[in-house]
Amino acid sequence: MSEQGPKHPKHPKDSTHPAHPKDSLEAATEATRSLQGLSTELTARVPQLLEAMRSVGTGLELHTTLDRICETAAELAHARYAAIGVVDEEGKGLSDFVTYGVPESVATEIGHRPDGHRGLLGALIHDPRAVRLADLTADPRFAGFPPGHPPMRTFLGVPIRVQGEIFGNLYLAEKDGGGEFTDYDLHMVRVLATEAGIAIGNARLYEAARQRERWIDGSVAVTTALLSGGDADDALAVVAEQARHLAASDAGIVLLPAEEGGLEIVAVSAEEPVAALGVIIPAQSPIVGMLLGGEAVFVDDSATDPRMVTRLADRFGPSMLLPLHSGGRVLGALVTPRARGGRPFTETERTLAAQFASQAALALMMAEAQRDRERLAVYEDRDRIARDLHDLVIQRLFATGMMLESAQRRSGVPEVQTGVGRAVDELDVTIQEIRTAIFALQQEPAEAPSGLRTRVQREINMAAVPLGFKPSHRFLGPVDSLVGELTGKNLIAALREALSNAFRHAVASRIDVVVDATATLPDGRDAVRLTVADDGVGIPPGGRRSGLRNLARRAESLGGASWFGPGIGEDGGGTTVVWQAPL
Repeated sequence: MSEQGPKHPKHPKDSTHPAHPKDSLEAATEATRSLQGLSTELTARVPQLLEAMRSVGTGLELHTTLDRICETAAELAHARYAAIGVVDEEGKGLSDFVTYGVPESVATEIGHRPDGHRGLLGALIHDPRAVRLADLTADPRFAGFPPGHPPMRTFLGVPIRVQGEIFGNLYLAEKDGGGEFTDYDLHMVRVLATEAGIAIGNARLYEAARQRERWIDGSVAVTTALLSGGDADDALAVVAEQARHLAASDAGIVLLPAEEGGLEIVAVSAEEPVAALGVIIPAQSPIVGMLLGGEAVFVDDSATDPRMVTRLADRFGPSMLLPLHSGGRVLGALVTPRARGGRPFTETERTLAAQFASQAALALMMAEAQRDRERLAVYEDRDRIARDLHDLVIQRLFATGMMLESAQRRSGVPEVQTGVGRAVDELDVTIQEIRTAIFALQQEPAEAPSGLRTRVQREINMAAVPLGFKPSHRFLGPVDSLVGELTGKNLIAALREALSNAFRHAVASRIDVVVDATATLPDGRDAVRLTVADDGVGIPPGGRRSGLRNLARRAESLGGASWFGPGIGEDGGGTTVVWQAPL
């Protein structure tokens, strides 16, 4: 009967009606009926029974309630061991097994919990009725104990019903003193099981309400992040992180349609680093077709399901793959896998996750529309600035140059002629630079130079405005030809984050940026390394590190790493941030 520590159970159905006071009245009536005509020995134990019922009925947290029921039942019947086997949604096995009296070391040695598919526990699932045995090992339904299991003989089993439906079974074993469980024990535990059913029903309702509240809060956080106008990649990372947290999964993964077909992983949140960014699930995968068709996919074991065709599936078990669809349009997919051997997702979890995915998809569409409006406003401003530069500034500079040339011809002083000539030449250069700027303003973003060097320089130039000075920069190796688009995009995001942190927190007067495409990772792989060092105040103890965590998350998703250390100020003052990823 022993097993590892109790876990959150799954339930056959998620009731939506709270326990009515009538249920407690019925429990009391049943208790009175069960006690009528019994001996004074049992009557003397009524106060203990009432106290046990009161104890079971306190509290609303389901995990705690199950633990309390086990402990109370063991004390009431004077049993050394107690357990509750929670029946799974299909009614064919156990989804959870909560124990009392089994030391943690023994539970660890046993290693696995009963699944209820065979033996006496399995028989009680299919035939839920009270059972009292003097020696459970002599029962024909007994299938043996696993290695390390403590010896047990006397046994008492009583079903627990929640609103008329079987929730599970309460098991007691090893009566104190070596005797057998009596009829009195059976009646007392039956009454306790009735009260336990009411307490479990209330706890399930409370937990369901809290679970829904958490999913709603997660949807609000995602909507806020997506509509905040921040970086789109960071917003997708929020979707992945919230989904992982709410689904209690090992990872949260966001996929968007890839240019060459299929779905590409664009955001990952995981308890352990997963080098998954950029992995593409090919269009030939049947799951891709189902997701892009707006159909959710639920997998019992990702590692063995033939539809899971990527190498990432080998490390995961139960998984939810949900389409991000809204308004008849599928934007991508959201995946929340659990570790191998993890408990399957309940129907309630599947429903809440699907609702969350729909809300996230709606927020993505709203954010996309907002970015389109902002992009249109930027284009209009750029077009206006280009017209003003061409129609006003250049014309005035051209007229000024002609005036200077006229003055140069009329002047008889050689020094004046030479000086005016240089001024005219400078004006010509300025006019050419303005014309170049006009051409750049009139270009679409796709037409702009996309080399990594250019993008790094652009970020540095943009950071120079709020900083009040221009950070220095160096490039090592052919960064444009070696660094791929995915790694380059994340490197730029990391550079932007590091420069933003330096501006907002460092109070720096000097910043050095180095992009090294000749670096290597500890395992020998070729890598690109970004180093941003400043001479500011450094990172105070206990200060916020959300930006640094973002850098680490980006690097780990690509199979790299990120860290920070002393800066370039006097005596090591300031901060040096290092970000690296394989080429």
